[in-house]
Amino acid sequence: MIELRNIYKSFEDKEVLKGISSRFESGRTNLIIGQSGSGKTVLMKCIVGLLEPTRGEILYDGRDFVTMTKKEKMMMRREMGMIFQSAALFDSMTVLENVMFPLDMFSSDNLNDRKRRARKCLDRVNLLDAQDKYPDEISGGMQKRVAIARAIALNPRYLFCDEPNSGLDPKTSIVIDDLIHSITQEYQMTTIINTHDMNSVMGIGESIIFIRQGEQEWTGTKDDVLKSPNEHLTDFIFASNLLKNARQALINAAAPQLRV
Repeated sequence: MIELRNIYKSFEDKEVLKGISSRFESGRTNLIIGQSGSGKTVLMKCIVGLLEPTRGEILYDGRDFVTMTKKEKMMMRREMGMIFQSAALFDSMTVLENVMFPLDMFSSDNLNDRKRRARKCLDRVNLLDAQDKYPDEISGGMQKRVAIARAIALNPRYLFCDEPNSGLDPKTSIVIDDLIHSITQEYQMTTIINTHDMNSVMGIGESIIFIRQGEQEWTGTKDDVLKSPNEHLTDFIFASNLLKNARQALINAAAPQLRV
């Protein structure tokens, strides 16, 4: 579990985060959503240590990441897996070598054991047959699956995903969402996903926080979204006519019951 307590972040005289407090549970897909410029990317960077909050606490299973020494933070990062907006694979390395990269950096296992672990991770994302290919020889969706395999290579306790569906078609996005969700449950990781993808929100949003102008405006689940009275959230979520129509259909269906 990761817990945020009263997180503030300022850049000079501009306050970007304004007292964010939230809990991200293990074994669940926790989503951070909000418009561009809302502060959600800054929040994610604070959580993983790329930025230091102006004040507040970030607790990893009770351990305050903010007050850790540089050495302690380096040790903590071994417990983290990262999936970036672009797959961020090394073009000069094969798929297998890409997955082995964090193992080569941080694992004390011998070469055969590192290869065995990397192949197990590739098998988990159904890409073992692609182990000898290079990133430019596989599709964008396959590259994201390689990134997931690399992210879980060290068996992390915490998984961070920055717009994991960026650049993917809707069908492939669902595959990636389902894979992240199933791996989260299988490994009982604390997974935090920063996303604009409303299909992800409605598909795997087990816990959602909505950030607006640096403040946490709403917290709930995918089942709560359609019924939320928060106008800013509904304006953001129901930007497409399809979702607007779905929400209106739900309201219409509930209306007779409300009149009874």
